[in-house]
Amino acid sequence: MKLNGSEIVIECLKEQGVDTVFGYPGGTILNVYDALYKHGSEINHILTSHEQGAAHAADGYARATGKVGVCMATSGPGATNLVTGIATAYMDSIPMVAITANVAVPLLGRDSFQEIDITGVTMPITKHNYIVKDITKLADTIREAFRIAQEGRPGPVLVDITKDVTAAETEYVKEEPIPVERSTQYIKEKDLEQAIELINESEKPFVFVGGGAVISGASKELMEQDIRLMEFVKKIDAPVADSLMGKGAFDGTDELYMGMLGMHGTKASNLGVTKCDLLITVGSRFSDRVIGNASRFAKNAKILQIDVVPAEINKNIQVDCSIIGDLKEVLTRLNQRIEKHEHKEWIKEIETISEEHPLKYNEEGLTGPYVIEQIYKVTEGNAIITTDVGQHQMWAAQYYRYKDPRTFLSSGGLGTMGYGVGAAIGAKVGRPDKVVLNIAGDGCFRMNMNEIATAARYNIPIIQVVINNHVLGMVRQWQTLFYGGRYSATVLNDKVDFVKVAEALGCKGIRVTKKEEVAPAVEKAIALGKPVVIDCVIDCDDKVFPMVPAGAPIEDTFDQDDLNKEA
Repeated sequence: MKLNGSEIVIECLKEQGVDTVFGYPGGTILNVYDALYKHGSEINHILTSHEQGAAHAADGYARATGKVGVCMATSGPGATNLVTGIATAYMDSIPMVAITANVAVPLLGRDSFQEIDITGVTMPITKHNYIVKDITKLADTIREAFRIAQEGRPGPVLVDITKDVTAAETEYVKEEPIPVERSTQYIKEKDLEQAIELINESEKPFVFVGGGAVISGASKELMEQDIRLMEFVKKIDAPVADSLMGKGAFDGTDELYMGMLGMHGTKASNLGVTKCDLLITVGSRFSDRVIGNASRFAKNAKILQIDVVPAEINKNIQVDCSIIGDLKEVLTRLNQRIEKHEHKEWIKEIETISEEHPLKYNEEGLTGPYVIEQIYKVTEGNAIITTDVGQHQMWAAQYYRYKDPRTFLSSGGLGTMGYGVGAAIGAKVGRPDKVVLNIAGDGCFRMNMNEIATAARYNIPIIQVVINNHVLGMVRQWQTLFYGGRYSATVLNDKVDFVKVAEALGCKGIRVTKKEEVAPAVEKAIALGKPVVIDCVIDCDDKVFPMVPAGAPIEDTFDQDDLNKEA
């Protein structure tokens, strides 16, 4: 049948099973929005307060569901406002398709009103991008964009469509999406054999779980633990650490779980990796925040890396053995051949370190860790937690135990302040069955708190928890420890009232200043069934510990007790 370009866009989205689009209309994309209006009963559109919020919402939707997130924007500033959200998704390997419109083909390259070369702008931060100037290529381009976004290591793809293409007509034939196959072509028998030999020889194995374990796992279908990873860990009898992106891939309440690894990882994990004789890394790219000083990382261990991307092998850390392929498939093959091991003495050694160096904080007065612990207790660990970036992000990673994948959504690679509210909206739209809370510092919340109005408009019952210390907390922590207490541009001690802001934007606002007020506030917010902002006022000098100085080896982790001993 013959359709115009805008109708083809909508039909292709329906082909791909898209049920929700986050976006903001404008002149060049009006034809697409007109077609979307006619299909409102089939595709839900969420009008965000800002295009960046649309990108973060599509990202949060994708992380929470395992599906491809979709956002839309018009040309010029509409398209450029998506850029931070696209980059956030790119750094964390999140499948997203961003659809933008541009000026008509005859106006390209003429500095026309709201013209921007968005494909040029986004080339470094997308898996692939397109500008469609021929109506006959539109449908296949959109289909290809969805395939690329999902295959291998996922990521964002941008499709820019000129306005005349959205109005032109051509024949459209519906097609069923081609299933995305798991990447297995690089899995070699000799690599599997070498890995099994290393495992058999090891007396002190340690497993490090990254974001690839979440991406590859069973969570797309089941939203629960992938039994392959658990079976693997139990068979080799090894302690487990995770990265920020790996949260929930391995059950955070399991006895073998030792906490996060890296700059703000636990001493049990950091020292365990330093002491182990075999580090098995599954789905991690060895980011600088994890490894610290690369020359001294896991210095006593042989390293086995399992990753879907060949370019990640030996990029940041030289490894002794690697298996390239989809993690789910690799673990399936390894589990069939690995015999059961016991490492009782090694497990006991790591457990002793954990008992001697537990996570702890100042229990006098209201603190960020206490707030997170109360949220965990009230939700029984079953909520989806989104975060912004900073101290609150690390506290949310340390003090909430994630039992399932896709329940901790945070900007890890790019470290995007202002990410959380949009991501929480996307997560709640994608997983309406889950309680969704965004944990943000007051500095982060200021950046995109306009998206609270989006939640109010659609009555999306997210809970925004502001860890309000009236400073840029993580930057202040660094200024305290490494810059002689020179607090340059980090004090936010002004008259902004987040409770009044919440109410002005159509939400319920609750202020918390005492420990005993936290749990009732969270319980009330859940019961209300509407968007709520909880403003938790804490001290400006609370810090995130443990900590590893930038560039130091991870065994140089320290906490407040260590500082007190040096004083």
